[in-house]
Amino acid sequence: MHPRAITLGGRPLAGGRLPAICAPLVGRTRADLAREAAAVAALAPDLIEWRVDFFEALADTAEVLAAARAVRQAAGAIPILFTRRARREGGQAIALSEPEVLAVYAAVAASGSVDAMDFEMENAPADVARVRELTRAHGLALVLSFHDFQRTPTTQELQARFAQAHRLEADVAKLAVMPQSMDDVHRLLGATLAASASLPIPVVSMAMGGLGAVSRLCGGAFGSALTFAVGSAASAPGQIPIADVRATLAVLQRSSAA
Repeated sequence: MHPRAITLGGRPLAGGRLPAICAPLVGRTRADLAREAAAVAALAPDLIEWRVDFFEALADTAEVLAAARAVRQAAGAIPILFTRRARREGGQAIALSEPEVLAVYAAVAASGSVDAMDFEMENAPADVARVRELTRAHGLALVLSFHDFQRTPTTQELQARFAQAHRLEADVAKLAVMPQSMDDVHRLLGATLAASASLPIPVVSMAMGGLGAVSRLCGGAFGSALTFAVGSAASAPGQIPIADVRATLAVLQRSSAA
């Protein structure tokens, strides 16, 4: 079975090439975000992720919506992924309760400013179901994710996480883990290959930090549909500048096509 590309708005990212490139936005104010989004968009990633947990005015829904419009305008035709990363999975500390976070997700989903949303599959089942309902109602893709900044789970655990995302009706399953050895990186890539062959949804994976950098470059060969690269500022350890990722992927793709 051929690995699946992520489809947004009826179109596969990067024309179906794996992996597509996503660049994060981590600006703390609307002005910062607008400048950052313009700079990142100029580098032409396939997807832009707005990490809203970095946004200082997250408690002000009107300001969040204004910032979303600013990012949308700066991004042009580049799709936008909206993400509040939970603190336990590597995100920034925020003052909002989970019901307040869900209210922000609902407002942004209805705004027409984003194309996809990320939510951790370890959140409360009712909250995961609510975000699933929101994304369906507004025609957005749902990325259900899992992050472990301490270790790389066993092969069985990794496979179970991919399957869990599918069971929870994700459109995309994403895993990010921290390797302690190259054996960990190898195990993640193997689990990704197996999941990409067995699941009917796109899968995304990355090993973080210096040891895991190779996974961000060769993950597509193992079925990972997306890699995260630095446009302006990194959102996780081990991210590589877009230009370097694009150049390396071009070499790998030419070689594999030869």
